[in-house]
Order: sequence, then structure tokens, then C-alpha cells
Amino acid sequence: MSRKPRFLPLYSWLLIGYLVLPILVMVVYSFNDVVTGIPNVSFTWNGFTTRWYQHWSDVPGLTASAWLSIRLALAASAAATVAGTMLALALVRYSSRRFRGKAVIDYLMYLNIAAPEIVMGSSLLGLFVTMRINRGFWTLFLTHVVFSVAYVVVTVRARLTGFDVRLEEAAADLGSQPLTTFRLVTLPLILPGVAAGALMAFALSLDDFVASDFVSGSIQPFPVWVYGATRIGIPPQVFVFGTAIFSLGLIAAVVSVVLSRRQPAR
Repeated sequence: MSRKPRFLPLYSWLLIGYLVLPILVMVVYSFNDVVTGIPNVSFTWNGFTTRWYQHWSDVPGLTASAWLSIRLALAASAAATVAGTMLALALVRYSSRRFRGKAVIDYLMYLNIAAPEIVMGSSLLGLFVTMRINRGFWTLFLTHVVFSVAYVVVTVRARLTGFDVRLEEAAADLGSQPLTTFRLVTLPLILPGVAAGALMAFALSLDDFVASDFVSGSIQPFPVWVYGATRIGIPPQVFVFGTAIFSLGLIAAVVSVVLSRRQPAR
């Protein structure tokens, strides 16, 4: 019996620690007091305080940018989830003969993921300027849907692999209409993949900076606002909003895991 290398578990924990440490620092220093005149983020521990949570809306523009990012992420992830789920079903269920251009679309999905954000942002900016579309919420929405839908397709498609179509055929034999079959049979079985894709699209939209900076126009999502604030100093409330957003994502991830474990074994 071969011995398993012991360094792999240690390496895994070190990698997880490397990924989680910046988030923990943000959470801890959201409770750090500031003793200077202008409240800016300080990594010198000055004492525990909760006043940044009590005055979370005191920074002009910060609250508006955070709510804008949340609304944008909810709208873009919902649209990307619907479009991506439908496209994943088409790519899995239809052969190349019935779905002309299937191979091209499949390639474009992975190209979308591999393309640098600066390329996507600059190309969409050129498109909007050429078509004389005013930059704002809707250009942000279209941009976020464009770069999120491919991740939903890949995630849902992985869930559809090995899907037992006999369950759908049995429902059809019992007189179920296609939409009813999808709602009562197909969707519940692929729901963990759909939820994971939606969560990924939400996270991608919420923290996107490069593409958003190109197409945001006069409005500023949260990442763009924070980048602009670095010129004069980042207020501690940024860590408060960061902690709240991280908590929201953590709750969504736990819900996704719970939904996945409740699914019956296939």
C-alpha cells in the first residue's frame, strides 16, 4: 500500500489561509478605531469600536454605490442565469445536426471566460459609443450579463451531464406538457447547478472593476468608487460594506450547499 504524501493537506490549508487572510483582516479592521482627524483606514490597531457600523451611511456616495452594485448584481445574475440555463440545455440536448453552429457557440463560451476583462470592457465601450448609447446602469447591466452568462452555461452544463432523460420521458408518457415537465422534473434536479451558476454570476458582477470602469459613465459601482477613493483615503465604512457583502455571499454559498445535499442521489 503506497503512502500518501503528507504535504498535500498542509499545502491545502496554507492555500486556504492565503485566500482567507485578507478577508479576515478586513473584518477585524472594520472594528478598528481611528484617532486621526479624517477617518481613513488604518492598519495600526487603535482600539475596538463599532461606530463605523453605527455610521455606515455617513460617507457621501459610498452607500449609493454599494446599493447600485447590489441591484446590478441581482439583475445581471438573474438574467445571466435564465439565459445561461436555457443555452446549457440547448447545448446538451440538441445534436449538431439539429443545432447548427453548436460547436461555434460552445467555443465562444470558453473564449468568453478566457478573454481578458480589459478586452471585453474596451470592445463594449466602443460598441456603446458607436451606437450612441448613454453609459449608465443599462450598459453596466448588459456588460455584466455578457461576461457572466458563460460561467452559468459551464456550471449548469456540468450538472446536466449524465442527467437521466428517462425521468422526463416518463413524465411525458403520463401526459405532462413540456413546460410542466421542466418545472416539476428537470429544474428540481438541476437546481444545485443553477444555484451555483447564479451565485457565481452574482459574485462576478458584484466585484467587477475593469469592465465596469469602462462602461459605467457618470455612475459608480462599489469597486469603481473604492478605487477612486484611494486618491484621498479610504474611509473605514468601506470595510463595513465589504464585511456585509462577504457575509451575504457566505450565506448564499451555504444555501447552495444545503440545496445540493438535499437533492436525491442520481
